[in-house]
Amino acid sequence: MTLLTAAVRDLALSLPADHLPAYVYDLDALREHAAFVRSVLPERVELYYAAKANPEAEILTALAPYTDGFEVSSGGELAHVATSVPGHGLAFGGPGKTPEEIESALLLGVERFHVESAYELRMLAYLAERLVPRVRIGVLLRFNLPVPADYLESSALAMGGRPAPFGIDPSQADGLVRQLTDGSFPQLELLGVHAHLASGLMARQQLAVAESVVVRASELAARHRIALREVNVGGGMTVDYADPDARFDWSAFGSGLARIADDHPALLLRIEPGRALTAYCGWYATDVLDVKHSHGEDFAVVRGGTHHLRTPATKGHDQPCAVLPLDTWPHPWPRAAVGGDPVTFVGQLCTPKDVLARGVPAAGLRSGDRVVFALAGAYAWNISHHDFLMHPRPGFHFLGTAAGAGSRRVVGRRPRVDFPAQAGRVRTGHAPPAEAVRHD
Repeated sequence: MTLLTAAVRDLALSLPADHLPAYVYDLDALREHAAFVRSVLPERVELYYAAKANPEAEILTALAPYTDGFEVSSGGELAHVATSVPGHGLAFGGPGKTPEEIESALLLGVERFHVESAYELRMLAYLAERLVPRVRIGVLLRFNLPVPADYLESSALAMGGRPAPFGIDPSQADGLVRQLTDGSFPQLELLGVHAHLASGLMARQQLAVAESVVVRASELAARHRIALREVNVGGGMTVDYADPDARFDWSAFGSGLARIADDHPALLLRIEPGRALTAYCGWYATDVLDVKHSHGEDFAVVRGGTHHLRTPATKGHDQPCAVLPLDTWPHPWPRAAVGGDPVTFVGQLCTPKDVLARGVPAAGLRSGDRVVFALAGAYAWNISHHDFLMHPRPGFHFLGTAAGAGSRRVVGRRPRVDFPAQAGRVRTGHAPPAEAVRHD
């Protein structure tokens, strides 16, 4: 993988310092990757994008032609995705759904609900009967199924196979299936089973988990003499921040899913990747504010930090990056410079956890030089603690167009907008930034 494309490099160098930090997204690269993933998946495997990974409207629009729908996990995501890509399939997942969120989903015509508990099932049944009495609502029961112990140890995040707030304990499976098939909830239709159990797995591990989920779902259906139509085996395909070239083997995964689909010809399989689709198409560009030597180590303080790009702090990894020297220096005082090599890049926050990358070869680094962090297309801005210390918000730039014709950049500071808990209600915060400027 090339950490930095020519277009991203040129843009990062051309932006004035007061327009940094900035996210840069390559929509052409995103479409190319999504098209490849879609091409290696069997026909009977649906691809839903987990919007939580990156819900930018331009990202959603670029992905729409290559996906069968979108998975959302809150009322805010639901309203945003339904507005950004209208007419596309929606699945509503996530624990702790509120009555207001479920009401919004029902009124928006959400096709399927990933139900997380017996309580949620009862709430959905009541609200569906009251709000859309003539519509049968599709349900996938999300189960917290066993996962091999070695997979949990190697995964980045484990959502199943151990005590967790995610999904339904398998001991409750038979009782809930009976309620969905004996007429207790006539307004609900059991479509199948959902199980997102772990993240950060390689293709071989993902296939083993997927096959286990399908087998258990089939056994459940056989016990109750019913036909399940769908099994959603979740996402969690690995992205290796330490080795950006070590990509998830989508071809092997697609071949394995084809074998599972052939073994279960009555089932429609579904996957819902997020990070593995968008991580590689985004960059976080900034500049060096200061360089200092401390107790035998060199540190470079960059504009911004983990309040924009949180994953290095939360996952404990070093974000891959490229240094772009800048010869111009607009100030009358001398530039700070490192004495040696390597350098630890940190942000502006008043915490020792604000570390973006350690041990970066950067001999000759000076204040004013640019740094571009790669693999920032997922779980970056949308998962970060934006308002800590109240630094300026970043700009957002999109290279290429979501429609695939021509080229454009969308430039502007990210406004303070809270996605609504219910469709149609939007709250904007104080002190809005200047309007975005579009260059066509």
